[in-house]
Amino acid sequence: MPNAEGPVSVADFRAAMRLIVGNVSVITAGVGDDRTGLVVISVVSLSAEPPKVIACVNRSSSTWPIIERYRHFGVNSLGPQHQRLAERFSGFGGIKGKDRYEGAEWTTLKTGAALLAEAVAAFDCSLDEMIDRGTHSIVIGSVEAVRTQDTGQALIYWRGGYRPLEA
Repeated sequence: MPNAEGPVSVADFRAAMRLIVGNVSVITAGVGDDRTGLVVISVVSLSAEPPKVIACVNRSSSTWPIIERYRHFGVNSLGPQHQRLAERFSGFGGIKGKDRYEGAEWTTLKTGAALLAEAVAAFDCSLDEMIDRGTHSIVIGSVEAVRTQDTGQALIYWRGGYRPLEA
């Protein structure tokens, strides 16, 4: 339904965004007890040479100041078997901080950011820059290391829910 009069409402914007299919990734940041993370639906390649990625993080999230403090983050692209993990990192049930990491195996590569051992693709990133726009920051990271486990499946977000995608 077109909206030609006045500014776009938040409700209309969110309804339209739910129709865009996005890959579900968990952004991790921090170390030890001082770690947290969140789910993002869009991680984008900024550059292949040198390898860089972009993700958008709400500045009111608990993860934003941890990324800023530690100057690193992990990007963990999820498969359908990780839906419960996605729900944990989305804050379902009020789960926060380091408790979001329970029930999964994590590893580190170069920066110290936690990477999901079974992630479809995992990117270990050092923070280049955070550019504030609206409620979010565009987080730009240099990819220091990658791991992949292509199972031919992905977890996507569409129409307000997590859904499996088969190759």
